[in-house]
Amino acid sequence: MNFFMCLKLFPLFVLFNSFAGAVLIDLPENATIPAVIFFGDSIVDTGNNNYITTVAKCNFRPYGKNFIGGKPTGRFSDGKVPSDLFAEELGIKSLLPPYLDPSLQDKDLLTGVNFASGASGYDPLTSDPAFVLSLSDQLEMFEEYIVKLKKIAGEEKSSAILRESIIAVATGSNDILNTYFLTPSRRFQYDVSSYTDLLVSYASSFVQELYRLGARRIGVFSMPPIGCAPSQITLKGGLDRKCVDKYNEIAKLFNNKLSAAITSLNTRFTDARIVYIDAYNPILDIILNPQKYGFKIADRGCCGTGLLEVSLVCRYACSNVNDYVFWDSFHPTEKTYRILARRILEQYISYFICGKSFC
Repeated sequence: MNFFMCLKLFPLFVLFNSFAGAVLIDLPENATIPAVIFFGDSIVDTGNNNYITTVAKCNFRPYGKNFIGGKPTGRFSDGKVPSDLFAEELGIKSLLPPYLDPSLQDKDLLTGVNFASGASGYDPLTSDPAFVLSLSDQLEMFEEYIVKLKKIAGEEKSSAILRESIIAVATGSNDILNTYFLTPSRRFQYDVSSYTDLLVSYASSFVQELYRLGARRIGVFSMPPIGCAPSQITLKGGLDRKCVDKYNEIAKLFNNKLSAAITSLNTRFTDARIVYIDAYNPILDIILNPQKYGFKIADRGCCGTGLLEVSLVCRYACSNVNDYVFWDSFHPTEKTYRILARRILEQYISYFICGKSFC
């Protein structure tokens, strides 16, 4: 079971390279966002794990049930994931392609790519059990991407793309639920408080590396309410299937420290807009009040029994996916992600552009 518990958290009508959709999110006057670039884990991975040797994959049915043509693409959901939806909502392109996709073309690089890898985390140890791409690996690919971008667009334009694009990271859940609680090494070294300090230090270092490489509009997602994932409810939520308060409290502890670290970074790098993105509260509101958002079921996933299935053990799905907040025992549905992505962009877009709630 521990093997599969590790897997769970790795935490065509219009082609993306010819997307002609209108901007859905209103940008401040004279503002432009030429590209979207993502780092992180399975919440935002659009298929990089398809191209590496790992068991942390989902490029098979029923994943992709609601994707274009019902095609499984390596996204850990029934359809699109937040990285796609950021690009779509901003009118950049319909899909954010994985950087490792061998069919990637030069023009794709100009509008952004995805470096995320399911089963990774801030802690370098987190990516080891499933042999996935650590944040250091993702950063190395980003440096390679920059070299390619400069060859395509030239020094000046590539610098502008890096400076004006939204570059975001979403990870951390795997560090807590897998690395800390399922393996012994970190628990022998750290208590919960000091381990969250360690994770925040890794996050801060990662943001500073992005800045060094030219990023100036950087988004850092909070940890979600990990105690409300169906898998955790099944394992530790009791017969009444309640969220696991212990895990949610750890997520909030990490988030408070992360927010403070982002504030500190903004005082150091005054030409950057480093934005702490609260994903915890909007997701929790959906989970606790599903009917308010058009859902019926929030304590189990659509895939299989919805209790523990994820990745390789997700072999069949429900017929009424739009009733579910979660697709499998850890990852939300596209419907949930759409609500979240729109809310986040509406709330934070001005912070990316001018560093405050309105411009």
